Amino acid sequence: MTRGRTPDTMPMQLSLDPRGASRHQQIYDALRAAILSGALRHGERLPSSRVLARDLGVSRTTVLGAFSRLLGEGLVTGKSRAGTRVALMTAPLRREDRTRANGIAHADDDAPWLSSAGRALFAEGKWRRIPTRATPFAAGIPALELFPLTTWTRLAARRWRLSGRDLLLPDDSQGYGPLREAIARYAVTARGARCKAEQVVIVNGAQHAIDLCARLLVGPGDEVWMESPCYAPARGVFAAAGATLIDVPVDADGIDVARGLELAPSARLAFVTPSFQSPLGVTMSLERRVALLDWAKRSGAWVVEDDYNGEYRYDTTPIPAMQGLDTGDRVLYIGTFSKTLSPAIRLGYLILPLALVAAFTRARLLLDRHSAVPEQAILADFISSGHFARHIRRTRALYQQRQRAFVSLAARELGGLITVDAAPAGMWLVGWLPRDMSDLEVVEEAGRRGVVLVAMSPYLGGTGHGPGLLFGYAPYTAAQMRVAMRELASVIRDVRARALLGGAANR
Repeated sequence: MTRGRTPDTMPMQLSLDPRGASRHQQIYDALRAAILSGALRHGERLPSSRVLARDLGVSRTTVLGAFSRLLGEGLVTGKSRAGTRVALMTAPLRREDRTRANGIAHADDDAPWLSSAGRALFAEGKWRRIPTRATPFAAGIPALELFPLTTWTRLAARRWRLSGRDLLLPDDSQGYGPLREAIARYAVTARGARCKAEQVVIVNGAQHAIDLCARLLVGPGDEVWMESPCYAPARGVFAAAGATLIDVPVDADGIDVARGLELAPSARLAFVTPSFQSPLGVTMSLERRVALLDWAKRSGAWVVEDDYNGEYRYDTTPIPAMQGLDTGDRVLYIGTFSKTLSPAIRLGYLILPLALVAAFTRARLLLDRHSAVPEQAILADFISSGHFARHIRRTRALYQQRQRAFVSLAARELGGLITVDAAPAGMWLVGWLPRDMSDLEVVEEAGRRGVVLVAMSPYLGGTGHGPGLLFGYAPYTAAQMRVAMRELASVIRDVRARALLGGAANR
């Protein structure tokens, strides 16, 4: 529509796309956008519904429907003699102006518009990326080719037949009862835990469990022991809760409890990964476990045990969870199915002291109600039928083979460039670069060439460790590893050469 400007015309063009949305919707969208952008100004008169309908070749009812929606939103006013006019609006802002007016900065800035908790999450999440595909050497992804898809699909169909629309109803915030029963049995027999189903709370993965622990147990200023180096996403969550983070060093025996007692004997909580320390991969000794539990019992502190990789032990049978040693009801145990089954199955669990169950369940009710019921029901059947235990045995054998292949290949393809040692457990390895190199630069350049890695330096702080790279190996064949390692070797040589040239230029 293009006409001379009269009381029944608008300073805009409006045309309809026969392949687009409904004509009513297109008219509404165009008028609304014109008003909000300022193309139609306060007091401007819209064409009469008859004129607009004639010009656009639609029924008057279609135009009146669009006008009615605008009236309902308060964007226009309608009077019998004055016609339909644009309502009073403040001066429209362009998107960039609105951003600037609200104090919103670019993603690389310090996000001053956020709360203190938001700023902490923003800052701590800077180095964290979630791998969305299994590309060497992205970590945290299991061997999805071993996922028993046929079995899972059969169990899903059977569960829907048996339960029907009951699976569409909301469930207890503590979690689906049969799944809690199955997890309790599994944790007792496979992980050496001491628990009953009433102590289990189903969550949306380990990170959700950590968030709940921080929300419910830590207040601003409370001291929290964090392993140094630590699992960085947990650090971000506790920082956001306002905790004072106490970096307690980790050595070959795990977290140094004696040093923790020197630094903060009255800490409120300790977050630990005793079965396979994240990221270094060491195992907390029995002596340290007992000392940590004794401190928690005497001081009234809580211990959060993240057992994210406890099933995958290669030199011995899996070491029992520390929670099984707890006689003072001070341990909150976290388990997850993201590492064992799939990161897309956002289900995990907390095993809590009975005194905490009601508080955590009520918190879930307020925060996100409950986890998806159909997935919980299918997983319950999967565990109870013995499929989960069989899956763990199969993947454990495969990951041991792939770790051996990785270490052997690294010695050939990366020898002299990076030092990688085998680990007794887990799904990843750490490789150490020469101290004069930047692991951040290596990761950036490798990413441009299709090799996915995690730099260790953002997580190491003042621990004394040199620059390093974290390699996931669980989902990759030897052929995939070999290709990626050869590309990585080229990257490291190029980065080193640039560093040497830069150093020579500065002399």
